[in-house]
Amino acid sequence: MLMHQIADYVVGERTNKFDPDTIHHAKRAVIDWFAAMYPGSVQDPNPMLRAAFEEDLGHGSAVVYPSGTRATMRAAAFLNAASAHTAEFDDIFRDASVHPGCATIAAALAVGQARGADGDTVLRGIIAGFEVCTRIALAMGKPHYKLWHTTATMATFGASAASALIMGLNRDQTADALATAATMAAGLQQAFRSDGMSKPIHSGHAADAGLLSAMVAEKGVTGAIDVLEGPAGMGVAMSGSADWSKATAGLGSQYNIKAMTFKNHGCCGHNFAAIDGALELKKRHNLTPDKIKSIHVGSYQPAYDICYKPDPQSQFECRFSMPYTVCTGLVYGKVRLAAFEPERRNDPAVRDLMKRFTQSVDAELDAAFPAQRAARVTIVTTDGEELTFLQPTRKGDPDQPLTDDELADKFSELAGAVLPQADAKALLSALWSLETVADLHLPGAVAALEGVSA
Repeated sequence: MLMHQIADYVVGERTNKFDPDTIHHAKRAVIDWFAAMYPGSVQDPNPMLRAAFEEDLGHGSAVVYPSGTRATMRAAAFLNAASAHTAEFDDIFRDASVHPGCATIAAALAVGQARGADGDTVLRGIIAGFEVCTRIALAMGKPHYKLWHTTATMATFGASAASALIMGLNRDQTADALATAATMAAGLQQAFRSDGMSKPIHSGHAADAGLLSAMVAEKGVTGAIDVLEGPAGMGVAMSGSADWSKATAGLGSQYNIKAMTFKNHGCCGHNFAAIDGALELKKRHNLTPDKIKSIHVGSYQPAYDICYKPDPQSQFECRFSMPYTVCTGLVYGKVRLAAFEPERRNDPAVRDLMKRFTQSVDAELDAAFPAQRAARVTIVTTDGEELTFLQPTRKGDPDQPLTDDELADKFSELAGAVLPQADAKALLSALWSLETVADLHLPGAVAALEGVSA
């Protein structure tokens, strides 16, 4: 059975001898998770979510960031996963349009803290979670992404696999956990095509559902082992053309965690190639807003469907607006945290430039999606010159990755916006050597937790 093959892989990763590069990339993923989580933790809806979970806080061995409040592991996984998916800085597996880390790492840390696991075990769980999540997402294919939010559905498997490994579940228990996770996986794209606060809850639910599936499997609850490929299973119900050979291809030998995209901009990843292309034209031609007559971006269909918002108002809408993010980049040179503050969202220079922005689907670039996320940016200057640049990838993608130094700078900027700089520095140092850490109540990460010093 397919689910048993996946479970065999997860159990095997508990004792596998990883090459140093795989461990290094897993640590990069954790560093990027904390970088995304900290700014998200202080943005709506996360303070509201913590208030809603009040009964689950103040007891337990897991922690909720940014304060380090004690919590049950399910509550910690939910709340931290939601925080990691709010500021739109979390990782991407490009080929399957999924953010594995937000839910997978949140669940792994919560289980690790609650069960007293060390850093090596948690990294193993994270690696297994990323590999299972990304492969099932690849198997479900492009049709799944038409209506479903892949992070909400597929990251549930990442959280389940990571939790099962760290809990020490055997092969049958792990298969049952993953099978139960499948029937709880949900999340609709409409939740982020319209203004609202549900999208981060998708990640929270994925972490919680995945962790819960492992908890109940540990106690003997069984799942439908053919839930993926069965006649009324996930493949039929949520894709229609799933290719289950992709769910196990390269499993245990080729690690997708080495091919992650780490975001360089604080918005929807479908905007990135257009931002990068516009910034390249700005740099090459010394462009300023007063020199720009018009901007046109040709990209792939989901970038148009999800991100063509010509008049965004809320912080959420602005993060999903290509006109807003590209024009912000052209005016300010970057699209980070400050880009979505209230005063910036109404900046006259950005709003005026947006009136000169158009967007369309480029058939060539659409055919290459999702393996390639490209944009063709054309800027016409006020003196009539037409400037065109094809941005073939995105800064942060595997073929143009953030270096370790650039990732550390991203962490320092984003985590440092919430943590004292000394605490952020201590945390970063601990994360670079996470495989040697015995206590996952990390220095700097939980300075407010009783008994833990920063």
